[in-house]
Amino acid sequence: MSPILSVEHVGVRFGGLVAIADLHFDVREGEIVSLIGPNGAGKTTAFNVMTGFLKPSQGEVRFRGTGLTGLPSHEITRLGLARTFQRTSVFPDDTVFDNVMIGLHRKGAQASRAPLFDALIGRAGAAERRLRARAEELLDWVGLSERSQEKAGALAYGEQRLVGVALALATEPAMLLLDEPVSGMNASETQVFVRLIRQIRERGVTILLVEHDMPMVMEVSDRIVVLNYGRLIAEGPPAGIRSDPAVIEAYLGQGSAARRAAAEAQEPADA
Repeated sequence: MSPILSVEHVGVRFGGLVAIADLHFDVREGEIVSLIGPNGAGKTTAFNVMTGFLKPSQGEVRFRGTGLTGLPSHEITRLGLARTFQRTSVFPDDTVFDNVMIGLHRKGAQASRAPLFDALIGRAGAAERRLRARAEELLDWVGLSERSQEKAGALAYGEQRLVGVALALATEPAMLLLDEPVSGMNASETQVFVRLIRQIRERGVTILLVEHDMPMVMEVSDRIVVLNYGRLIAEGPPAGIRSDPAVIEAYLGQGSAARRAAAEAQEPADA
């Protein structure tokens, strides 16, 4: 499989602080790849570079062969690279349904070159009906069809995460970046999300995710990329990462919470 995303020796500096140093890895079409590391390792900084929220000090990110450096985030989304955020990325005062329609209207506006002409010949109404049907389909897919007319901000945290995913999927991405998608979820909510991630991949969407839930990462990932202090320290399948000495050392040096995460990562997948 060819790379859909290539991170080519990317570095990010904030004054004298090196946030990322010489980061390089590929994500191939159809993969689920996790980007992990202790707090402060540079994971979200890397996401921000990939999606146009931050310009790298050196290096390049390429999506389907196109360099992304200097492109605004909305242009990167138009190319087919969408993301969610650590905090819930919803419009809280709009309904769940309208949140998804926002993403669909943006995609529809990009696809239409003559909206006034479309309206004059009666196509606008048909296009709107198609968008509404697609919004209903997406909400049913993430399990929120019964909550569609509620304010997004009134939903539980885990449900807002699902709205954010539906909003991102409304842009019809070829690749989806998920930033700590199961943070704050309980075990049953996490398993629902794991199934959703697999369903998204089955629909042809490549996935890169940042996550601290190590059992979930080990369960869902095809490959794992590990950062520590902004540097790549390991890359490979879950079985290899689970026992990698550099990964264990990185987590063991981060306090009791990280020690528990490292211990969980070494447990068998069916434990």
